[in-house]
Amino acid sequence: MTQLKTKTLRNLLERSIEQYSEWPALAFVGQRPITYKSLGLQVHSLSDMLHSKGIVHGDRVAILSENMPNWAVAYFAIMYIGAVAVPILTDFHSSEISHILRQSGAKGLFVSKKMLDKLNEEEVQDISLKIIIDDFSVTAPETTMEKLKDILREGGREYAKFKERAERAAGIIKNEVGEDDLASIIYTSGTTGHSKGVMLTHLNLVSNAISSGNVQPVDSSDRFLSILPLSHTYENTIGLILPLMNGACIYYLDKPPVARVLIPAMKQVKPTFMLTVPLIIEKIYKSKIAPKLNQKGVLGSLVRVPFFRKQLSKLMGKKLMESFGGSLKFFGIGGAPLAPETEHFLREAGFPYAIGYGLTETSPLIAGCAPSKTKFRSTGPAVSDVRIRIDNPDPVTGEGEIVVKGPNVMKGYYKDPDRTKEVFTKDGWFRTGDLGVMDPDGYLFIKGRLKNMILGPSGENIYPEEIEAHLNENEYVLESLVYKQDDKIVARVHLNYEFIDKTITKERLSESKMHEMINELLESIKEKVNKRVSRYSRIHLIIEQPEPFEKTPTKKIKRYLYIN
Repeated sequence: MTQLKTKTLRNLLERSIEQYSEWPALAFVGQRPITYKSLGLQVHSLSDMLHSKGIVHGDRVAILSENMPNWAVAYFAIMYIGAVAVPILTDFHSSEISHILRQSGAKGLFVSKKMLDKLNEEEVQDISLKIIIDDFSVTAPETTMEKLKDILREGGREYAKFKERAERAAGIIKNEVGEDDLASIIYTSGTTGHSKGVMLTHLNLVSNAISSGNVQPVDSSDRFLSILPLSHTYENTIGLILPLMNGACIYYLDKPPVARVLIPAMKQVKPTFMLTVPLIIEKIYKSKIAPKLNQKGVLGSLVRVPFFRKQLSKLMGKKLMESFGGSLKFFGIGGAPLAPETEHFLREAGFPYAIGYGLTETSPLIAGCAPSKTKFRSTGPAVSDVRIRIDNPDPVTGEGEIVVKGPNVMKGYYKDPDRTKEVFTKDGWFRTGDLGVMDPDGYLFIKGRLKNMILGPSGENIYPEEIEAHLNENEYVLESLVYKQDDKIVARVHLNYEFIDKTITKERLSESKMHEMINELLESIKEKVNKRVSRYSRIHLIIEQPEPFEKTPTKKIKRYLYIN
């Protein structure tokens, strides 16, 4: 592969178009992929159209859409003319979307048919260029929401013109795009409730895609099945930029990734790469695998013998691989901590998992390794071109704040110099806000968020995430949240009501008995966890959380909603 002269997304795509011209690039599952040549023609034509409609270098163009091949076309067309993409997560509330469009000063907007109802009438009128991403229909500047919907009913009046343009690839824009130019502003919806516009340059994104490829090589024979939102940096860099940089093909679902959609899709695509969050594999483990590993009787007794358990895990791992299509070589897990019990099974099963660590502000990957090099509970060592330092380490445990340096670190927070200044040390290292420790081999182990850490009665460091991991291992617990209240450790748990209902149906319990059983269950869970944690980390009170916790798009609990 020829080296990039300059690390820009435009150069990256041009090189791939040249080297992988006839190879498949993008597709919906079940449809024929477009080739890299076709991708290039569409990007060139769309960028020319954007420029003809008044979008120039530095202008912000928002993308509000579910994953689809046209998302990638729109993204690279924006990059091609040096404009700035503002990807918006489809899970965001309408008010958050309005704030992002307003705060970013978006001049253009790509929006999907499904997302139209999330747009505020006022915000739409303030944007000079609106394009329906499903077919690249362009609307007039004064178009209202009602007119926009009328255009859709007409079937996309500019699509024919677009196709003709794509075939001719006319009027390719010659604007220069530099490595330090702003490529994207990504707004995060974090666990603290403060939305931030993270400014990422072309160098940030391309250098991190290269570093990610050094963790696990990707080539033109690889197939990616994309199930995480492209508007998140994790999927954007590692699930879009990385595969397109190396000639791989990416497949998208046209429906949400529930089991009845995902299982046949995996069977058809036979992906070699998938990126997920822990919640997905943890659900599979708890519902399909744990009951067999933890069953009672003679087989249950055998499973408690390490040798037999490992053999059963390998057998189940083989079946799990088959359900994922049988060709998987990299199953990346990121965005939140993975439950220890689930990871233990994946290791015994020989499943090709790898846990990565990063943040939106670091484009995102900081640490990671190939499945063959993983260590239990570690995210792996720093990726190439990225340095990790542990700031103010505890003299006994070595734990401290993780700070990083590298070409992947963001330019700053958009229109927020004060907050930008806060997250950098005096010598220019980025403060992640996470606590961790490194072993002698340079492998990083995450302990939890600095802001979440609880001080014990004698100054001990208590990490809520570690207690939550113990809680979540219980078959009756789906998710949990641990915090400090009135100098006591308190846990809220959302129970596995489906599992409990089966027990209740079986035993035909009355409502009062059911309530009594749940209280006894909560007390039993508390006692089991308290036997496994340090004295100063013991739970004082456990509370039932009847509804699932509200989460960020990467499935992390919004802690601020539940902690006073």
